[in-house]
Amino acid sequence: MSNALDSDPGSELFASYEADFKLVRADITQKLDQIPELSGEPRKAAIRAAERAVDEADEILGQMSLEINNIPSAQRSKIKPRLRNYAHDLDISRSSLVKHAQNLDRDALFGARSKSSSGDPVVDQRQQLLSGTDRLERSSQRLRDSQRVANETEEIGANILGDLGRQREQITNTHNTLNDSERFLDRSIKTLRGMARRMATNRMITIAIITVLVLLIIAVIVSKFR
Repeated sequence: MSNALDSDPGSELFASYEADFKLVRADITQKLDQIPELSGEPRKAAIRAAERAVDEADEILGQMSLEINNIPSAQRSKIKPRLRNYAHDLDISRSSLVKHAQNLDRDALFGARSKSSSGDPVVDQRQQLLSGTDRLERSSQRLRDSQRVANETEEIGANILGDLGRQREQITNTHNTLNDSERFLDRSIKTLRGMARRMATNRMITIAIITVLVLLIIAVIVSKFR
């Protein structure tokens, strides 16, 4: 991040979010690399930890998307491509995590059939039902998490719209005040011009009166010496 970007308060906050995102993304990459080497409960725990890290990264990315609006437009155009790359990388990590979860479900299903088959159809059917219920619960949890993120995003969007509405009202009030000031200024200019014209007229009348008086005085003096 350049010094010009870091000098702006909004840019400093964006840089902080970006540093946090990079750390979380590195943690996600490490967890995804470890998942294929694990099995059983450790693998489940690693997948859950990776899911939490992906959710955290997605939340940070959302904060970055909001904070970018506080960055000057000249610098914003340079940052947006980097933000899109972060979102693309996170989508790839999320897809990889979904594949690991699906592989885990498949391994659990076929493992239960091959290793835990009791030979009793009722018991096998019950185990399959329990396994399906567990998978359904995990899918439901992921849906609830997605719904929570969607609700939070909607709330943030509503807050932004509210702020924009208040800013628009302030701009409208400022525009109206400027229009009133402009009208008052025009009226003042017209008043000053009228006063200037009256002063010029009064000056011409005064000069004319003085001229007439001088001519009368000269005529009186001339008439006395004839």
